[in-house]
Amino acid sequence: MDDDGVTGRDDIETGARTVEWPVELRGVTESVVATLGPNGLWNDAALGVHAGDPATARTYGNTRTRRNFHREGEGYVQFVREPLAFVESALSIREREEPIMDAADAWARVEVEQVDAGEDGSTRWEEWELRPVEAVRREHEPATTNRGYYAVIEATVAASRLDVDAYDAATLLDRLAYFAEVVETCGGERERAAFDRLSELTGWRDRL
Repeated sequence: MDDDGVTGRDDIETGARTVEWPVELRGVTESVVATLGPNGLWNDAALGVHAGDPATARTYGNTRTRRNFHREGEGYVQFVREPLAFVESALSIREREEPIMDAADAWARVEVEQVDAGEDGSTRWEEWELRPVEAVRREHEPATTNRGYYAVIEATVAASRLDVDAYDAATLLDRLAYFAEVVETCGGERERAAFDRLSELTGWRDRL
């Protein structure tokens, strides 16, 4: 990272500047993406960024994010630790005059390209490649949100209560099965290893 907080590296052979993500991506990292609408305002929405080279994300349905991606071909992916920002972005229409929110610890302006599409039931999804063209860290250690990590933490609570009479075992096993699916879908290697160890120590799967 440069002194100005911009992340990237120079390609010695070509002289090109390769912009890196300002945070470590693993599994699915939750973010808030701002895209420019036809009204000149920036629309916030929750966006799960799938680690990879390049990183990818999916939009579901005919959302503002999908339409703005198609129209503008870019957006600002922001990494925030403020839970209210996630709620407002995911569940309400949130528009602002500037793309970067105050709560963002780090952000990347990304160019997007649709690379796949399909149907999930009656809902159309589209997959996008995300390539950073500008990236900034505001904090030395930016916050990231990975659902797999929090699923592991919640699973330890459920597993620790399996043999406690005050708790219904069937309910706890249902929770553990759900958390296992979240870890598999959204977690990285560390979360999957942690959940495998939890399963080994508790034997919860044998009780289903």
